[in-house]
Amino acid sequence: MNQSASRLKAVFPLQAIKTLTVAMGLVSVAAWLRVSLLGVSNTELIWLTFYPSVIISVFLLGMHAGLLATAGACLTVWVIWPLLFKTILIESYSDITELLLFMLICSFICHLINALSRSRAALQDAQNDYSASAKREQFISSIINYMPNMIGYWDADLHCRFANNAFTKWYHKKPQEIIGMSFRELTGEQLFAINEPHIRAVLAGKPQRFERVLKKTDGSQGNIIGDYIPDVDTNGKVKGFAIQSSEVTELKETEEQLKMAAYVFESTADGIAVTDTNGYLLSINPAFEEITGYCAEEVLGQPSDMFRTRQNSRKFYLQIHRQIMAKGRWQYDMWSRRKDGEAFLAHFTVSVVRNDDGEPAFYVSVFNDITDRWNKDKHLKHLAFYDPLTDLPNRTLMMERLEQKIIHAKRTPCQLALMFIDLDNFKLVNDQLGHDVGDQLLKITAKRLLDLVRESDTVARLGGDEFIFILNNPHSKEQAYEVANRILNSINDPVEIRGMAIEIAMSVGVAMYPSDATSADQLIKHADTAMYKAKSLGENNIYFFADV
Repeated sequence: MNQSASRLKAVFPLQAIKTLTVAMGLVSVAAWLRVSLLGVSNTELIWLTFYPSVIISVFLLGMHAGLLATAGACLTVWVIWPLLFKTILIESYSDITELLLFMLICSFICHLINALSRSRAALQDAQNDYSASAKREQFISSIINYMPNMIGYWDADLHCRFANNAFTKWYHKKPQEIIGMSFRELTGEQLFAINEPHIRAVLAGKPQRFERVLKKTDGSQGNIIGDYIPDVDTNGKVKGFAIQSSEVTELKETEEQLKMAAYVFESTADGIAVTDTNGYLLSINPAFEEITGYCAEEVLGQPSDMFRTRQNSRKFYLQIHRQIMAKGRWQYDMWSRRKDGEAFLAHFTVSVVRNDDGEPAFYVSVFNDITDRWNKDKHLKHLAFYDPLTDLPNRTLMMERLEQKIIHAKRTPCQLALMFIDLDNFKLVNDQLGHDVGDQLLKITAKRLLDLVRESDTVARLGGDEFIFILNNPHSKEQAYEVANRILNSINDPVEIRGMAIEIAMSVGVAMYPSDATSADQLIKHADTAMYKAKSLGENNIYFFADV
């Protein structure tokens, strides 16, 4: 059953079945109306009965339906009517002639109505196409008008045929004022003379592109990039040309700023490195290469921690990162490493560059090598706090350390023993053997004193042949005496200078904190008093201020 239905659908498509059904239905309705109104026996004007059914069929479903209705009407009058009503309607040649005439007229009606329908459909399609084309043209025109580039069209006689809003805005004229205006009139003689070679070339069929600085009608200057595109017809003749001019004033200003920034980047004496948010190097300048010894090919794409040294802990780098994220930029001094492995001290300024969403996009590090300055500062600091001859702390550094020890002793009760040491008969050595020998003797004395100090003790030179020895937290006066006695024994050992064995004596004065004094100045003063008391007793004596 299903296969039969499928075959039927294949032979008689649904549209054909519908057309046949409608045509036969209209013919049947026409026949029924005639029988109902005029009866079976009335055969006058029988064909007029079926004209409406044919016309309606054509209008409803087209020419094929009309032709089917025509055939159905003929079949009804000639065959079906005699079978149903026992009345023969086609009896003579004249009746056959009327049948043929009916068929001819209906066929003509079908073709005429079909032709009219097609014409009306074609007209409607044309109207639709015109409307769509008009909409497209309006859409394209709107796009061109609102484009920021200046767009215009000039015919071969150099008269303007089209100018968009940007074009009219540049010349401060309305579109209707520009349309029909000559190129020379619009641009002026000077600009026309400049553009004339490009105009001649484009009218010869050669596209033109150029860059120029123009003066606007409001007096300001603007940079433009111009394009002249020839409009060539099918015969190869140039009908005109389109102009597209892009104002690039802001772009040129930005370009100049970028050039200036690039020049600064390339020529600055400071090293500059740009890294992404993961710390990988994106760009470096020549100063970076000069300072570190690395070329761009060796470091770009590499992590910035390749320059880290052991002088800086991981905690130090994490602290830097937190400060940069909190403040946007941070300055610090950090040890880094050159290509040859040499460490150098650099002063860094790191800034974060954020995107439009406020998120870090990349980091810019500017640095310079301050190793020489640091060494110089270190040397100057050393000169300020250390004796240049013996390299012992001088009076300034000694006073600072003594005051710190007294502050600590007040917080954590303990004693201090300050020994004021003076070399006996040192002036005689200088006078008889020379200052060079005296200087050597002072250096050897300083070294022997250093050999006796603990990490918590301090030995210093006040000047001349005077030294200070600060003994930290002696348990008793007796322990202080033992240390002073070791100092005497160490210094008393003969010293060989330039082949001469020189023996030297010394006097030691001792003041105890807090029993003898509670301030640095008093402690030194009292130790000095005790030293003079020891010197008055002769060579190699130790005297405590408490015994004065």
